[in-house]
Amino acid sequence: MSSAAILDTSFWLTAGAILVLLLLSAFFSGSETALTAASRGKLRAQSDKGSRGADVALELKEDGERLIGAILLGNNVANILSASLATALFSKIFGANGIAVATLVMTTLVLIFAEVLPKTYAITTPETAAARVARPIRILVLVLSPIVTLVRFIVRGLLIPFGVKADPDSHILSFRDEIVGALAIGHSEGAVHKEARDRLLGALDLNDRTVEEIMCHRSKIEMIDADAGPDRILSAVLASPHTRLPLYKGERENIVGVMHAKDLLRAVEKTVRGEDGNLDSVRDLDIMSVAKAPYFVPETTPLDEQMREFLKRRTHFALVVDEYGDLRGLITLEDIIEEIVGEITDEFDIDAEHPLKMTEAGDCIIDGAMTIRDLNRATDWSLPDEEANTVAGLVIHEAQMIPSEGQVFSFHGFRFEVLARKENRITRLKIRPL
Repeated sequence: MSSAAILDTSFWLTAGAILVLLLLSAFFSGSETALTAASRGKLRAQSDKGSRGADVALELKEDGERLIGAILLGNNVANILSASLATALFSKIFGANGIAVATLVMTTLVLIFAEVLPKTYAITTPETAAARVARPIRILVLVLSPIVTLVRFIVRGLLIPFGVKADPDSHILSFRDEIVGALAIGHSEGAVHKEARDRLLGALDLNDRTVEEIMCHRSKIEMIDADAGPDRILSAVLASPHTRLPLYKGERENIVGVMHAKDLLRAVEKTVRGEDGNLDSVRDLDIMSVAKAPYFVPETTPLDEQMREFLKRRTHFALVVDEYGDLRGLITLEDIIEEIVGEITDEFDIDAEHPLKMTEAGDCIIDGAMTIRDLNRATDWSLPDEEANTVAGLVIHEAQMIPSEGQVFSFHGFRFEVLARKENRITRLKIRPL
């Protein structure tokens, strides 16, 4: 066949059509990657700055199934049609060998220019690319919507026998999981420090944790007998490292008020500086008139809700009760903040050091009352805290008994040795990863 016959008008029209189809394929491939990889948070930030393209991209991402269906439909039509035209074109030029040549040439062109190149660009700046392609892609989605709906119906029908139910409104990962995953990757790559990661994860976890998990147990609460003399109460308040102390009458379960050190000192000053005031006048002080009413909260209250209540009431101290109204412990606003920022200590804390000590042999010696969450945050371990709040509680739960000193257990990939026990409480433990 002469070159003039080969390079006729139909040759150039076919070659031009193949080029256009390759450009369309590249556009569809890049658009799919950009709109899939683009972060909703970053698109929202662009939208708030007035980007109309980002607005449309967010709208398209709301129905990901329809978006991907339309793009894949357009991409496949472009690729198949370009391959068919190339086969016809090269068969005309090379005869029987045209099919092999067309396959080699089109595979190379599609792979480089219609797949790798546009997707590499899109994944480099997904939000920018998504904002640029959003409007034409929206038109494509609207045009192909009837076909995509039909295809979606057929696909769902084929998946039903396999027990798979597609839900277009569900997302593979929740926003929280995406953030947690991003923090884990950032920490492993050194971009996010451990302290910053722990603070962010602590804030995210507030909704999933309850007051019961972080409260100070009633056995550790420092209380004052309301029937004691005012002078003894004054001495006890001044000797205590705490600003607020519960008052009880008769039994420790019977909390009748909460004494604030500043309120007591103001009342003492007013009494002493009165007309007949002197130090002996303190014995006549009415303690209950100075104390505030106790604030009780259920042990199942989520931490974020309790923090809002503290801020709303302008108070930092609450007593925790169970479903029967029995005292379980106490919680403060500082306890909740510590779940985010870590341990907060001051000059009045009795034990300012974290109850954890690492030995040269790699063992971790801890207080049995230390919470599993605090241990995990300090060591980057992942001990489960679903069944128990404290490490001692975890050991008792797994052992199904109250261990004696010297007993050793192995579970969850760690070796636990009981170092000390007081009555029915495990007070000291040594832990080592297996």
